[in-house]
Amino acid sequence: MTHLAPLFVSHGPPTIVADEVPTREFLRGLGATVSRPRAILCVSAHWETDAPAVSTAAAPATIHDFYGFPKPLYGLRYPAPGAPALAEQAVKALAEAGIACDRDLSRGLDHGAWQPLMLMYPEADIAVAQLSVQRRDAAHHLAVGRALAPLTETGVLVLGSGNATHNLAERGRRDAPPVAWARAFHDWLVATIEAGDEAALVDWLTRAPEARRNHPTPDHYLPLVVAFGAAGPGARGCLLHDAFLYGSLSMAAFAFTAA
Repeated sequence: MTHLAPLFVSHGPPTIVADEVPTREFLRGLGATVSRPRAILCVSAHWETDAPAVSTAAAPATIHDFYGFPKPLYGLRYPAPGAPALAEQAVKALAEAGIACDRDLSRGLDHGAWQPLMLMYPEADIAVAQLSVQRRDAAHHLAVGRALAPLTETGVLVLGSGNATHNLAERGRRDAPPVAWARAFHDWLVATIEAGDEAALVDWLTRAPEARRNHPTPDHYLPLVVAFGAAGPGARGCLLHDAFLYGSLSMAAFAFTAA
């Protein structure tokens, strides 16, 4: 089986699928840079649960979980098949690590999943299951990722989808230069990931500059921690994409490999 390095992408606003911005072009080319997955397990910031949950739908619906955007976005569909067999593998892997995981037969693909996948794999011909993020800390999410690491040896792409920084309240115009506090967090994150500093990634609220300002809620940070954990012990990351939108949104993307 093909080993696939876990990835984290910043998915940005729903308009990224149509906007002429560098991140759109990056995502359009990303799928061709990795071996074709047999299936994808997407950890999306837009599905929060108390306990881990995986989607087991055979034909997941496209969820338009956003408001006030241009009407054409609500007509988009990403008709990829579901991956119930992969979902069961994830449940088993988590159980072996002592982590109980729920199954959700009705969950579709939210825009944290279909938005980047529509650009990466526009044919929608790779099976996809989603994994939720939990209302728990980064240490828990690192353990979740570590439990899923064996899946990456079986041709599964573990894809974390959130945003490297995610302060929407203080966003500026789309082409605004990065604000200092967002750039500081971005630079810290890149350096920490490239150094493989697991402890710092887990203790990010204490160690990262302006942590709460960049992530008023942790939901868009936690998928990154899961993807990092899925690379296994001694993981380090490589920056794949470096861009900003609206001044406050780092659109950084990373690939993770074990030492």
